[in-house]
Amino acid sequence: MKFSTRDRYALRLMSELANRPDSLVPLKDISDAQDISLKYLEQIVTPLTKAGLVVSVRGAQGGYRLARPDTEITAGEILRAVEGELTAIPCLGSDIDCPRRGQCQTLHFWTGLNDVINEYVDSVSLARLRTMNGAAKG
Repeated sequence: MKFSTRDRYALRLMSELANRPDSLVPLKDISDAQDISLKYLEQIVTPLTKAGLVVSVRGAQGGYRLARPDTEITAGEILRAVEGELTAIPCLGSDIDCPRRGQCQTLHFWTGLNDVINEYVDSVSLARLRTMNGAAKG
């Protein structure tokens, strides 16, 4: 499984919001702090908002904030919000009916790998993610 730039930037955007839990943060501030294009952040924040992970407030004093505490948001939720299902191989997707499923000798391997990936990303909260490199503030 290869994670995209979009995935990496979504985690960085969410980490930046988690660093400022009591503030509404303009995307421009996140763009500057993370050296990510404002246009790209605008594309990434939309699915995060739709997934209920981020709250948007319009206006001069507006910006974005986490919808829940960083201890209650997982890396898995963030990645699924921007990518959809996380599957090791396409035939494990819920919308795929693989005609070889009944005879595939490697299916158990891929299913096991898929389970490990999903269990791991679902076990890492945004709060924990921020502390993995000792980078948490406050």
